Amino acid sequence: MLHRRLALASTLALSLTVALPAVAQQKWDLPTGYPASNFHTENIIQFSKDVEKATAGKLKITVHDGGSLFKANEIKRAVQGGQAQAGEIIISGYSNENPVFGVDSIPFLATSYADAQKLWQASRPVTEAHLAKQGLKVLYAVPWPAQGIFSAKPLASAADLKGAKWRAYNPNTSRLAQLIGAQPVTVQAAELTQALATGAVNAFMTSGATGYDAKVWEQVKYYYDVSAWLPKNLVIVSQKSFDALDKPSQDALLKAASDAEARGWKISQEKTTWYLDQLKKNGMTVDPGSAQLKADLRKLGETMIAEWAKQAGADGQTILDAYRK
Repeated sequence: MLHRRLALASTLALSLTVALPAVAQQKWDLPTGYPASNFHTENIIQFSKDVEKATAGKLKITVHDGGSLFKANEIKRAVQGGQAQAGEIIISGYSNENPVFGVDSIPFLATSYADAQKLWQASRPVTEAHLAKQGLKVLYAVPWPAQGIFSAKPLASAADLKGAKWRAYNPNTSRLAQLIGAQPVTVQAAELTQALATGAVNAFMTSGATGYDAKVWEQVKYYYDVSAWLPKNLVIVSQKSFDALDKPSQDALLKAASDAEARGWKISQEKTTWYLDQLKKNGMTVDPGSAQLKADLRKLGETMIAEWAKQAGADGQTILDAYRK
């Protein structure tokens, strides 16, 4: 009798176990093109920890830094194609797909953190709508520090850049090179050190953060802090992967993303001076740029704003109107 009772209890326990829905752990890959020491990557790692904690381990995000899983320019396609669930991209790198994606890298449109924040608020709805058509969802965005010019030789005006081998990382930096009379060479951040060492590049526009990551002082000695624009990195997820999460996990992910965006903007601004100090400590001349150099660049910026507005059409006008309110 006891044997039968035990057998019945065992069968009942097994049936209850089968009846309960299993909570499957979701494992995501999140590739980025930047090194582990970069503030963007540090922020992403904190974001992934926050997500795992908030979901009680139901969603685990593995961060692959330094272009180790996919090169920077391959990440967006990898997320679209389902090879990775999420990823970090520099959105202006895709302005050939849609001019809207390049609004944050038009010279002298938004040159401060406050203006960059306002521009993101103005452009976010349009940006998200276009990415949604590609099956992508924006989790959060964080800007780089303002862009300046690194050069192997001193610069008094834009004319001094004629003929330079100019590193380009998006269509706008290529266009700027053309207007200056430089030769654009497409080089991703992870490949910058090698490009400088081989002489493939001798001038470029980027932030002090990228200059620090690439130890550019080994090849170039001048940095002109002209604050031309603040490009943003976006952390994106495939809509399909997002939809596969349960509602509590989705909510936890979005909350962690919101926190990461606020934290990232703060860190970016705080580290701006620190990066420039590191350039100085390593023997670089850090200069605000001559009045002539700034005037030349602003004139080029006006040309590029007009060109962009024409290319972006109604979407572009919507963004500019919202930004200039």
